[in-house]
Amino acid sequence: MEDRGLIPELFRTEFSKIVAVLCKTFGLSHIELAEDLVSDTFLKAAETWGLKGVPDNPKAWLYTVAKNKAKDTFRRQKVFQEKIQPELMHAGTSAEAVDIDLSEHNIKDSQLQMLFAVCNPLVSAEAQISLALRILCGFSIPEIATAFLSTDQTINKRLYRAKEKLRKNQVELSMPSAKDLDQRLQNVLLVLYLLFSEGYYSSISEKHIRKDLCIEAMRLTYLLLNSESTNLPKVNALMALFCFHASRFDARTDADGGQIIYDQQNEADWDLELIEKGNVFLNLSGKGDEISKYHLEAIIAYWHTQTALEPLQKWEHILQSYNRLLQLEYSPMAALNRTYALARARGKKEALQEALKIDLKQNHLYHLLLAELYEDHDSSKYQEHLEIAAALAKTENERNWILDKLARTTKKN
Repeated sequence: MEDRGLIPELFRTEFSKIVAVLCKTFGLSHIELAEDLVSDTFLKAAETWGLKGVPDNPKAWLYTVAKNKAKDTFRRQKVFQEKIQPELMHAGTSAEAVDIDLSEHNIKDSQLQMLFAVCNPLVSAEAQISLALRILCGFSIPEIATAFLSTDQTINKRLYRAKEKLRKNQVELSMPSAKDLDQRLQNVLLVLYLLFSEGYYSSISEKHIRKDLCIEAMRLTYLLLNSESTNLPKVNALMALFCFHASRFDARTDADGGQIIYDQQNEADWDLELIEKGNVFLNLSGKGDEISKYHLEAIIAYWHTQTALEPLQKWEHILQSYNRLLQLEYSPMAALNRTYALARARGKKEALQEALKIDLKQNHLYHLLLAELYEDHDSSKYQEHLEIAAALAKTENERNWILDKLARTTKKN
């Protein structure tokens, strides 16, 4: 890696680790101070390395400087003298002897505990994702603002309010008790699912796929899988889902970043290694008695990666999986996807009857589906729904894709 790219890369990988350890050592209530200390460490690295060159072990240099800065700063803090130091003394530890453990094991523990802390239902799902991107993924404020098509000021306010809520409610950096683990884990999995989904099918970015968001969602899921208490069937199911979806990254966009729909994808561009990993995680997810929505979505994604079956047989498997998913947890979007599978398995006429029952009239994907279902027998309805879909599309790229489709239809007629 070239020197000019080293510090940004280290910031992405090490910022969150050091912040998590500092919060575990001194308390989650000091999260903003921990972030400032680590940011200052990277500023010092930029200045020092620019003058003296990159040290032999850059990561160790960062850890040492961050440790020293944290010890010096917290000793000067009034709250340290009034609250933390008495606790240390009561435990038989002097302030000078406080250990900031940046071992790999403690980093993983700290990040796992931080994951449960930031994915707290006390704050909104949007804020939880922003906190995860900032504190656990090392995203800068401008990067988060870009991801959410927002401003730095808005993101800063969102993060500040979320941190204040965690502070006022005295949320601690620790693993939930065995009694509370399942309920809290559900929330963590939902945040990771939403984070991956935003990356996989961005509703706000002009990029059709934000791979960086997907990769971070997968990395954080690995934290759960690496811990005995959270390496559970539904976590494996979620990772299987991510692997199957990620296997088709390169096939979903053309050279210009435009969208390629499933039926037009080149299967040679699918990542067979990721598909195989997905198979492994899917098999592991079947070891328990629970069938979660992540299990069923992973099964649906699995069938999408299968090429040996006859199309009708494959789509029938997908349709049946959607039927089970809707019975377990109904959502209009799942119903929409199920209707597409119904069209592929049993024909457009039956699917159209089902589609008209779905209440998603303000969603452009709904009108794209209706356009496809009307295409063969009602050209005016087909064009009407394409026009509505173009008007409702949230990004310029997607709007242009729909308008191109509409233009080709107009030429035929």
